[in-house]
Amino acid sequence: MKRVWTVMRKEFIHIRRDRRTLGLVIILPVMLLLLLGFAVLRDIEDIPLAVADQSKSDVSRQLISRYVASGYFKVTYEVQSEAEIVQLMDKGAVRAGLIIPEDFGRKLSTGESSPILFNIDGTDPVLAQTAQLAAETISQAASQEILVRQLEKSPLRLDLKLPIDVHMRFLYNPDMRRMNFFLPGLVGLILQVQALLLTAFAIVREREQGTLEQLIVTPIKSWELMLGKLLPFVVVAAVNLIMVVVAGILIFGMPMAGSILLMALLSGIFLIGSLGLGILISNISHTQIEALYLAVFIVLPAVILSGLLFPRQNMPWIAYYSGYLLPLTYFLEIVRGIILKGVGLNYLWPWVWPMALFSIVVFFASVLIFQKRLE
Repeated sequence: MKRVWTVMRKEFIHIRRDRRTLGLVIILPVMLLLLLGFAVLRDIEDIPLAVADQSKSDVSRQLISRYVASGYFKVTYEVQSEAEIVQLMDKGAVRAGLIIPEDFGRKLSTGESSPILFNIDGTDPVLAQTAQLAAETISQAASQEILVRQLEKSPLRLDLKLPIDVHMRFLYNPDMRRMNFFLPGLVGLILQVQALLLTAFAIVREREQGTLEQLIVTPIKSWELMLGKLLPFVVVAAVNLIMVVVAGILIFGMPMAGSILLMALLSGIFLIGSLGLGILISNISHTQIEALYLAVFIVLPAVILSGLLFPRQNMPWIAYYSGYLLPLTYFLEIVRGIILKGVGLNYLWPWVWPMALFSIVVFFASVLIFQKRLE
């Protein structure tokens, strides 16, 4: 035991001296617990809702107020037609749309039943099911209240049909297949993990193996070294992207409503940013263990904060805005928009330009941080 204690003492001394790794080991678990815990333990609420109130009557305004008061919906757009609602849903600006017909108030005032149309973005089945249940419950409660008032005026009525008839329509994923939601997200996650792991050890491995000196004595410039290390991994990741997408379509029946060429182009931008992020980690790390911890610190939050598993709009503000620091957040909106919605670049542009800017900034940050000299 005395010899064992000596070895243990030696290892504790090494751990104490490597303060960067020690800090990551101690702080990383607590930060992940707080960040991911707050992001996951939130109920779905404030679902972005677009309303086309063509009736403009007191009863239609009361119905809309019920949706807002429930806490499940938040009216973010007031439009005139269903076509405008579909355009907003294509962009991802809203997740649900309520269309109240022009004769809604007149029919209810005469004791007739009036239909309303409720469109739901079905790309996320969990959120869609919550929106469906909430909308049906709210409409039934409003119908019962109206029916009670009608019975008070005419107690001998034999027609007890609910006044408000809700017609649900699920867009983009009408069968509510969870696989259609997760597969596009898994494509992005697999590429993100692979890109980070491929490049996170690129520079730090050279430093630990002592081969960095060979690069230092050459006339190669910093940006040339970064680009030379990046491009081979782009080719490898592109091949894996093709394999993953083909497997998803052939084995799991993943739909492909949009342009494959557009997806390949935007995936290339995403890969450059992800690989650049891995090289940035490699630049600021002194050991491969440290690089691994930093890679894990990016991958684990990306699973939660990017919207892969849980809706982002229900996260606390710190978790919500932290998601914008992850390239996967933008890529998930892009890949789901292409695969499930079939939208083009004009709808995806709000997500494309931040992802492209992220890729450029990360690459140049890697060049600036890298010092072609021994420390």
